[in-house]
Amino acid sequence: MHEMSLAEGIRSTVVEQAQAHGFTRVTRLRLEIGRFAGVEKPALEFAFDVVMRGSPAEGADLNMIDLPGRALCYDCVAEVEIDDRLDPCPRCGGGKLMPQGGDEMRIKDMEVL
Repeated sequence: MHEMSLAEGIRSTVVEQAQAHGFTRVTRLRLEIGRFAGVEKPALEFAFDVVMRGSPAEGADLNMIDLPGRALCYDCVAEVEIDDRLDPCPRCGGGKLMPQGGDEMRIKDMEVL
């Protein structure tokens, strides 16, 4: 379950930022997660609750924001949203797509005290 290591990485960032900026508690943390990131959200929620114990983010609300999959179509030269990496271009039906986004996961922001 790689969601546990993702949660540990989030914890490291939270602790680092708490030390750098002097806050003691995180009340809400928002993550942006791309469609193709391969993150199982229920597993990440569970891991987050477990891993954050004893950290400034213990008990914090975790909000996950879905980011769409994006690709560049070489046929119509447009950046388009796709649901699956193997989908054809929704604009022209072409099959020459280069993924441009949707595999990212990042902390968007935190509410702190």
